Amino acid sequence: MSADLTARLLAEVTARREDLVALTQALIRIPTLNPPGKLYREICDLLDRRLLKSGFHTELIRAEGAVGDSDRHPRWNIVARREGSGPGQCVHFNSHIDVVEVGHGWTVDPFGGEVKDGRVYGRGACDMKGGLAASIVAAEAFIAVCPDYAGAIEISGTADEESGGFGGVAYLAEKGYFSPDRVQHVIIPEPLNKDRICLGHRGVWWAEIETLGEIAHGSMPFLGDCAVRHMGAVVAEMEKSLFPALAQKRTDMPVVPDGAKQSTLNINSIHGGEPEQDMEYTGLPSPCVPDRCRMVIDRRFLIEEDIGEVEQEVRDVLERVRAGRAGFDYTIKGIHSVEPTMTERDAPVVGAVAGAVETVFGRAAEYVVSPGTYDQKHIDRIGRLKNCIAYGPGILDLAHKPDEYVGIGDMVESAQVMALALHGLLKA
Repeated sequence: MSADLTARLLAEVTARREDLVALTQALIRIPTLNPPGKLYREICDLLDRRLLKSGFHTELIRAEGAVGDSDRHPRWNIVARREGSGPGQCVHFNSHIDVVEVGHGWTVDPFGGEVKDGRVYGRGACDMKGGLAASIVAAEAFIAVCPDYAGAIEISGTADEESGGFGGVAYLAEKGYFSPDRVQHVIIPEPLNKDRICLGHRGVWWAEIETLGEIAHGSMPFLGDCAVRHMGAVVAEMEKSLFPALAQKRTDMPVVPDGAKQSTLNINSIHGGEPEQDMEYTGLPSPCVPDRCRMVIDRRFLIEEDIGEVEQEVRDVLERVRAGRAGFDYTIKGIHSVEPTMTERDAPVVGAVAGAVETVFGRAAEYVVSPGTYDQKHIDRIGRLKNCIAYGPGILDLAHKPDEYVGIGDMVESAQVMALALHGLLKA
């Protein structure tokens, strides 16, 4: 690319700074909370109006029958495509439109989109409505400077990434929207820092363990069998043998932060005994020995590990407890799993974005892998498209936190990287 064209692309993005901020604010002000999946159609309508004005052909697609989809909370997605002046490859920017619960500790309106100290604040500002806005502005700036590009540009806003992506990217992938004959390059503007390229993510296995007991009167617990105590023995054995073993497993994947370079297990929830009552109930609980206790575990594993071995490690814990504890019985079932994925560093989309990062920042891009999964898993597993990365503005550590924000300068610079990458991939 000539120095003149590079300068024009960078200047075009910079000139759209205020528009980028306003679009980010507008997206934040639609509280697309998931669960349950609120206002997906409203945010898709906003994106539809915007992208139609920019010459995109748009489709609004409901993921009917997908996990989470209902008439009360339909899973809406938008896919927009703009063809160039001739045949060529397609670059697709995919962003999720849902955000997690607000939580406590905010000092600003979580859906106000407040601008302060060079930042836009709000739930989803960083994860990842700032990235969505940056990809739109990048595409529009590129089209303005290079109207005769070859190939196609796609932009999608998809549902439910925060709860697995089954009503969003997974559904679209099953319908062929991410097939390699339609799309050749995918950039997901997740907040991995503006000078990093995320090549993939660790694997995950979620499972539910249930310990079994016998109900009895709480004043005579010796006549029953407490399932909660049995679960306590499971946790104790995990602390003794499983957690230390996982800490010794290390990966060559460039996972960030450093603590995620090892295998990890999170105890997501434990519940035993009678169900919790509604807030309106003011009475006491009934005196019963709990005959069931359930625990959900979240096991993150490395590309060097086999998922069968991951599952067996947990089963071995349960069997050790069974061997040493009278009356112990359990069930275990897997409820969700995703294999690790990592795009090769010599993939075309990696090279284009890496070159753009070096142009904008004057230094080489850092290559990382995400500790948690994101929608690349569906593009890889269902779409069979390997040429996919995450790149976008925002600081990963701010995701899901109170007073979440995205830096305005970071969005502008990331949009510049995306615009330059479009030129590199579409040979404008």
